[in-house]
Amino acid sequence: MASTPALVVPDWPFCGDGVTGGDRAGCTGRSVDPHSSCLAHLSGVDRDTHLASLNAGDDIDHRGTSFTGQLLDQLLDALNDPTTSYPRLGDALFESATFTDNANFESITFTGDARFHKATFTGHAWFESANFAREAQFESVTFTGTAGFESATFTGTARFHSATFTGEAWFLFAAFNGTAGFPSATFADATFRAAAFTGDAWFHETAFTGDARFAAATFTGTAQFRSATFTGDANFGSTTFTGDARFRSATFAGAASFESAAFNAIADFRSAGFNGIADFQAADFTEDVDFGAAVFERAGELGPLVCGKRVFLSEARFSGPVTLSIAARGLECHRTRWASTATLRLRHTDVDFAHADFEYPLSIAAEQAPFPNSRGTRGAVIPENRLTDTAGSGVRITSLRGVDAAHLVLADIDLTRCLFTRTVHLDQIRLEGNCTFASVPARTQWRRLLPRRFTQRRTLAEEHHWRSRQPTAVPGWQQAIPDTGHTEHVGPAQLAPVYRALRKAFEDSKNEPDAADFYYGEMEMRRHDRDRPRAERALLVAYWALSGYGLRATRAAVWLLLAMTSTLLAMMLWGLPADNWKPETVGSVTGRQVRLPTQKPDPANPTDALHERLSTKRFEKSLRVVVNSVIFRSSDQDLTTAGTYTEMASRLTEPVLLGLAALAIRGRIKR
Repeated sequence: MASTPALVVPDWPFCGDGVTGGDRAGCTGRSVDPHSSCLAHLSGVDRDTHLASLNAGDDIDHRGTSFTGQLLDQLLDALNDPTTSYPRLGDALFESATFTDNANFESITFTGDARFHKATFTGHAWFESANFAREAQFESVTFTGTAGFESATFTGTARFHSATFTGEAWFLFAAFNGTAGFPSATFADATFRAAAFTGDAWFHETAFTGDARFAAATFTGTAQFRSATFTGDANFGSTTFTGDARFRSATFAGAASFESAAFNAIADFRSAGFNGIADFQAADFTEDVDFGAAVFERAGELGPLVCGKRVFLSEARFSGPVTLSIAARGLECHRTRWASTATLRLRHTDVDFAHADFEYPLSIAAEQAPFPNSRGTRGAVIPENRLTDTAGSGVRITSLRGVDAAHLVLADIDLTRCLFTRTVHLDQIRLEGNCTFASVPARTQWRRLLPRRFTQRRTLAEEHHWRSRQPTAVPGWQQAIPDTGHTEHVGPAQLAPVYRALRKAFEDSKNEPDAADFYYGEMEMRRHDRDRPRAERALLVAYWALSGYGLRATRAAVWLLLAMTSTLLAMMLWGLPADNWKPETVGSVTGRQVRLPTQKPDPANPTDALHERLSTKRFEKSLRVVVNSVIFRSSDQDLTTAGTYTEMASRLTEPVLLGLAALAIRGRIKR
């Protein structure tokens, strides 16, 4: 035989105690002193007597009582304040009460605590313009019909924990001056438009099964929506969050609109789920905004938004095509995943793109002009007042480490501090517009009384970091920024492949002149790589010294000029013979035959003083020898033994130097 459930007995004196029959059986309504019955079950005379004894501002206790609309009106009429013509109550205890008809508390004033814990409103509940001077308790209340709190004022704490709003919930222009708690509440259709929350607002784990309207609301304290569920559309347009706005792990099944919302403290959307459109058009964030690990199923367009500090998108996921329009001081995209095409339009931003994951084309572009406000007046732009102190509107990428750059396009991006090592398929990256790289120290530096000057070229930030660590480093090489999470040291062995990949990327885009800088960087790293064979490094040193790896025409031309000058002097001093030979005829007569052979004597080395050899005549002859040597022609000039070997050496070296100079010029003007 099944046991009968134990009867829940309230902790207050109730009218059903000891009654075994009649319509009062099981009633848990609070007994009205000095009677044993609740207000609903008092006899007519006793009820009238009790109501007549009440005055405005009195405390009342009707816990567990069942109210019809007529009975509630009689009670509130008895507590009417003549000066305002509206009811005024002290402490009002309606815990576990049941309101079977419409409950009208319009313009009522609760000067004490208003306790409706576990109450049930079967009909509509009207609290428009109600004034709760102290604590308002609506925990676990069930509102079956419309719950109207329009223009209500909550001076103390407002508790709606685990409340259920089956019908519409109206909090338009409501003022919450203390803490407003709605954790674990359930709303079928909630409207908080233009509501003001002066204290903290707690909506964590709250379920909005219909639309949630918070447009133009004001949250002065913390707005806590952690793990809240928005099944319908959520409208926070033009809302002001003066305190922290925390939407961590919230779920937006419908459209989530934060258009023109102002976040004056931290905005936390970490792990939030946006299944519909996420509208942050013209949203303004003073502090950091965190979208880390958030999921955007079909955002379409995120922004344009402005952030005075950093935007975090680390580990976020975008399932559909998206355009992100962001003006911020920093953007962090560690392990952010784009499952479709994406466009990042940025301003004023330092971007950390390390280990970002994308399978389709993704472009990052620097916007030159402020973002237009498509929903404002014609020609209106998104204001960037919080970023006016930044140096220009440029976009700087600080890291591409771990990125597969096969589908990456960068346009007008500052790469002077970008870390490229461990980037995959870097040779397939596309650089459009004016993408700038770091440069070498500009002015001549002195090291141990020797001048050090670097020819201007595009370099990687990691080469700067490596050179700045060398004992012989000169000022001007940038040091690595500490506390960036990339503390490992990168050397020439790691940088040479990076330069080679970027060179190929420029060559594939038909940009040969700019590709030359990365070829130079690659050769520099190979020359400084101590793990390479000494013979190879020695050859690279010679190649660098003579012509800057075939890219420095001036250097090759200077060496050519020095070589020609040396050859010229050597010819004038030792290469040309002392005198021109004169033909001599030697005759021999044998019978009637006469033979006249002419013999050329060996060139005689000059024996006069060295300064006497530096004549105009010898200079002209030597110059012909030198010029002919450069262009691989023989001068047909009689030379001494020293001159012959000098000419051979010059015909070997000087054309090579001429070719290196021509190669360098060709590399700079090649289309």
